[in-house]
Amino acid sequence: MSTGNILILGAFAGATILLGLPIARIKNPSTGLKAFLTSMATGILVFLFWDVMSNGVAPVEDAIRASSYGDVSSYSALLLGGFGIGFMGLIGYERWMHSYRRRSLLGPGAASAAEFETPYPMGLTPARFLAVLIATGIGLHNFAEGLAIGQSAASGKLDLAIALIVGFGLHNATEGFGIVAPLTGERKIPSWRFLLLLGLIGGGPTFVGTVVGQAWVSTSLSIFFLGLAAGSILYVVMQLLTICRTFGHASLAAWGITAGLVLGFATDFILVGLGV
Repeated sequence: MSTGNILILGAFAGATILLGLPIARIKNPSTGLKAFLTSMATGILVFLFWDVMSNGVAPVEDAIRASSYGDVSSYSALLLGGFGIGFMGLIGYERWMHSYRRRSLLGPGAASAAEFETPYPMGLTPARFLAVLIATGIGLHNFAEGLAIGQSAASGKLDLAIALIVGFGLHNATEGFGIVAPLTGERKIPSWRFLLLLGLIGGGPTFVGTVVGQAWVSTSLSIFFLGLAAGSILYVVMQLLTICRTFGHASLAAWGITAGLVLGFATDFILVGLGV
């Protein structure tokens, strides 16, 4: 199979994330639906965190078994470094945003109604900003998936590359729900342009990773991005759990988290069934 065909299939694997995004355009969803979608997104992301960390730790464990302690040290540093940047970097950014909002609300004269709105970059609402963060975390994860596709093709393992494309494509189709879950409570329905932007942020890195993976096979690069994705995903999980508590519906939220985990593991089992 030609390089061009592999890249096209890699782009397809990322594009399936668009399938779950239109649900954000449902008008006036009930609190129960919002609670279920948000908790299901949490469950999917909890699975992704486990999946990402498992793949990141695997090369470290292989190096330990091979008594290659130089690789153990370097791989561990890359994994923990990526995790720290992804997790603590977003926490630091959140603190900066809180400080920025406090400064923006302080001004001379009488306060206007607009001053009490929470300012975010590019005029985003808090829900849309969280959706962008979720898409970013998933995008980092999908970059690592694209690396796996590209590196398999570059190594001549075309059967494995195709199996990865099919499996990741099915997996990514469930991730769209996780991205748009915070948007179900928005008064203003998100535009198709914004949803496509979220899809590009979340799914586009699969194609980019495929390009990089075909051009440059690097275990170290893959480990670093897996750590970065894990840290970002953990931060978003913490944010979604806070939102889940505000909705109430504890039993429904528990079922949503369970459904998200089941979706995540089901798509993972499909990969196993395909021999990946």
